[in-house]
Amino acid sequence: MTPQVSTDHLTHGTAEVRAKAAARLRSVEGHVRGVQRMVEEGAYCVDIIKQTKAIQRALDKVSALLLEDHLKHCATTAIRAADPTDRERTIQELLEVFETSAKL
Repeated sequence: MTPQVSTDHLTHGTAEVRAKAAARLRSVEGHVRGVQRMVEEGAYCVDIIKQTKAIQRALDKVSALLLEDHLKHCATTAIRAADPTDRERTIQELLEVFETSAKL
């Protein structure tokens, strides 16, 4: 199943940050493939765990990069908007992201 992409957000954020995030994600993708090979080849469990933790840290960096960009551009614009619905939606989106993260 392909995840739905909301086209109303495709122009949000900066091109520079999107490019950095995409490059980091390509690196993570390669790293995941390497760890998959380790699993398939029967590598030592602790070595695999160390690599999965490194992947998690790399993904956390991507999230932080995108969050910073979102706060500086998208969220700031929405919060400054005259429409209170935009402000509330933006605040609710951020709260939901962190609420979901806290549950994991």
